[in-house]
Amino acid sequence: MRRYARTVVAFALATSVVAGTAGWVSGDAQQALTGPPPGTAQWRADRVLGAELPDPERSTPAEVASFFAGLSAKERQLLVLRHPSVVGNLDGAPLEVRYRANSLALNASDDPRYRSLAAPGRQILAFDPRGRGLVAEVFGDLRAAARVSVVVPGSDNDAGTFDRKVAAHGAPAGMARTLQEEAGPETAVIAWAGYTTPVGVGVDAATGRLAEAGAGRLTRFAEGLTADGLPEPAMFCHSYGSVVCGIAAHRLPATDLVVLGSPGMRADDAAGLRTKARVWAAKDPTDWIDNVPNVRFAGLGHGADPTDPAFGARRVPADEARGHAGYFAPGTDSLRAFAAIARGTTTPEGAHAPADGPASADARALEGATR
Repeated sequence: MRRYARTVVAFALATSVVAGTAGWVSGDAQQALTGPPPGTAQWRADRVLGAELPDPERSTPAEVASFFAGLSAKERQLLVLRHPSVVGNLDGAPLEVRYRANSLALNASDDPRYRSLAAPGRQILAFDPRGRGLVAEVFGDLRAAARVSVVVPGSDNDAGTFDRKVAAHGAPAGMARTLQEEAGPETAVIAWAGYTTPVGVGVDAATGRLAEAGAGRLTRFAEGLTADGLPEPAMFCHSYGSVVCGIAAHRLPATDLVVLGSPGMRADDAAGLRTKARVWAAKDPTDWIDNVPNVRFAGLGHGADPTDPAFGARRVPADEARGHAGYFAPGTDSLRAFAAIARGTTTPEGAHAPADGPASADARALEGATR
């Protein structure tokens, strides 16, 4: 009966949109930011090193990594100084080079939205000021980390709200920071607000248009990490970010896909994601996302609930989280479980580490996890 009621709701919503009576939710429609980074035309024309530079749009991250491996420190610095906006967003370029380039780009910006991002000591791995702004920041020592995680946020996140203090544990920087602190010094976590997210609850949030554009950007970003010699990451995908991860899953280099507060992943089940990564799902009892119909009709909705046992994901305990933005709050069972996954100390079943071994606490944190 509940499934039938949800289908009726979805049908009514789809009908209203198709009939043109849902214009009130269309005002915040976003234009996805796609294509190469700003300054690409000047980069393509530059022959300062005596040859063409790798094309930011057509070169693979592996090709970019190979190019930078053949440069001297002086040549790398020259490119940073001449093209900071390109180098800072060039997937496959060494992370140390990207940090320097993005620091220059941020310090040259006079936009007050980005002032906090330019603070000394911040490790900005990507920064694009166009539109609402895109940014990625590293927490921990990424080069030395044994395990790497990426946090993919949902709606209403961009470079301007990246550091917000209200509901901070639901903001990209807050989620990544608390996860890295809980997981420990041998891990690094990247807050990746690298795609155009929906604003509010409307057609953008109910469709996959922005997620499809974001999936391509996320895949290239992850490929850039591995091309730079970093471990394949675990992906922590919140809310609409789980739609992005679901669409990207079949080509995304990742050890784990962890979705939390998910409206669906555009797949009927975990097998439909066509990924080698382990798939985990969390939803706390007070999360309003549970009221979203898990159906797809006329382009609206994102499909099955990943926490439904029939979906086939391993369940992450989240009884202590509160609301849609509470999964990374310190002291919660969900954060403890996420940290165990980020450390890579869980067994495939999540609860079979030796009782006296180093992973025993992690196994207990995931005691309720199932396939």
